[in-house]
Amino acid sequence: MSPVKTSDPKNFYQDQNPAPGTAIEPTELEIQQGFANGKNPDPLPKLFQPLKIRGYTAKNRIWVSPMCMYSAKDGFSTNFHMSHYSQFAMRGAGLVMVEATGVLPEGRISPNCLGLWKDEHIDGLREIVSHMHEYGTVVGIQLGHGGRKGSTIPLQLYGTRDSLRSTIEEGAWPDKVYGPSAIAYDESHYTPKEMSLEQIKIVQQAFVDAAVRADKAGFDVVELHSAHGYLLFEFLSPLSNKRTDDYGGSFENRTRMLIEVVRGVRQVLPENKPLFVRISSTDWVDGGWEIEDTIRLAKILANEGVDLFDCSSAGNDPRQEIPLAPGYQVQFATKVKNEVSGMLSGAVGLITNGKIASEVIESDKADAIFVAREFLRNPSFVLSSAHELGINIKWPNQYERGRLKTNLHHIVHNTLNGCSGVGSIWNRLDTKLAAIRRDGLSGSYTWKIGVNMVASALDTWDMSKSDARRPKNESTFASAGDIEGIIVTPPVSWAAVVAA
Repeated sequence: MSPVKTSDPKNFYQDQNPAPGTAIEPTELEIQQGFANGKNPDPLPKLFQPLKIRGYTAKNRIWVSPMCMYSAKDGFSTNFHMSHYSQFAMRGAGLVMVEATGVLPEGRISPNCLGLWKDEHIDGLREIVSHMHEYGTVVGIQLGHGGRKGSTIPLQLYGTRDSLRSTIEEGAWPDKVYGPSAIAYDESHYTPKEMSLEQIKIVQQAFVDAAVRADKAGFDVVELHSAHGYLLFEFLSPLSNKRTDDYGGSFENRTRMLIEVVRGVRQVLPENKPLFVRISSTDWVDGGWEIEDTIRLAKILANEGVDLFDCSSAGNDPRQEIPLAPGYQVQFATKVKNEVSGMLSGAVGLITNGKIASEVIESDKADAIFVAREFLRNPSFVLSSAHELGINIKWPNQYERGRLKTNLHHIVHNTLNGCSGVGSIWNRLDTKLAAIRRDGLSGSYTWKIGVNMVASALDTWDMSKSDARRPKNESTFASAGDIEGIIVTPPVSWAAVVAA
């Protein structure tokens, strides 16, 4: 998983040891300077404990979900993908899962989706993976086939036309849209052709071949996309699969497609590389796929070498009724974790802050958290979650100057404690700090307030004294109620304080 070191100066990188996103004990100086409240909790919250799966260890349990970016042409990765995925690795994500990648040209969701159906795709992806490895991040790729939801327009065009169908001029493949049955998702999608047995075998082999290419590109994990109404899930659900042959009808027949793909992929993946499956745990439609089906399937796939179920839901039928709420899909990961021996589970779904994520992991509701949109809003989600939870973690070397400080109240208390005659000052300051917190100001912003306090106090403080915390005239200071003149930093050099 380590990057290849080279003498080429164009490929120089800073050693990140430990890797960003790794929980580490703060030094005494870091505590004094306000980077930490004290030592990390013991035991460390599970969210920031490593997780080992086969031969790979994720440094924490906050992982980036696969999200379509619609930024490729002919399946090739671009500079956008390098920038997009590297930012998450640089900022400490334990695992980054690259977006749904088509195993065939007609397996893409849109003409602008990534692909891995030919060897020429490998080099570009390898470069991205290698760069992410520089930050100690486990890197996965989601392999998929769009099925009846393929050949659609990219997200940025939604709402600009009556249909989601892409056109021939845009690179569409309307004659090659197929699924288990000739049932369209809705009127805005192409109506698929029912797959022949020969086509089923071709697609299964395409998944296997793409997994081989993923291994050559250096990916650590392969995830099979069997969720959200795309091809592999279309076979699972009785709402989209009306076949009467060996791939339709009974549970055993509807799950046959995915099971055979898993077997083929597991055979070609090195033993030390994990295999995940993303699953729609329920259709959220009466008569569709249910969580009980997911549990039954997970038990089968655990014996086939699948290591983790990435538990999402919905996306296969427009009649779905989803009870959206923070963490609304965690329940599915919990059932898999509790009821399927040997299968890890990943939780997804409106997990938007560190407290929610930590509660899920700490309560043993899942083994890892997959975060999607929140990473798009805040690529530093791992760093901010650690700050929120009071856990000291490694920042990327290059971003150390932006590292968040914490617990201004603690710093001020330690600074003023023991200073004679400043009790009234402390009480006023304590009130001010409470107001700062109440107004939602924290982290680096609160620290700037502290620095401003220090700057305004330079003429008031007696720097000739060995105790640099003591003001020249405490009684005047207190009676004036000049809270802005109170030192709010540990007794370190003024140059260091102002520079902070």
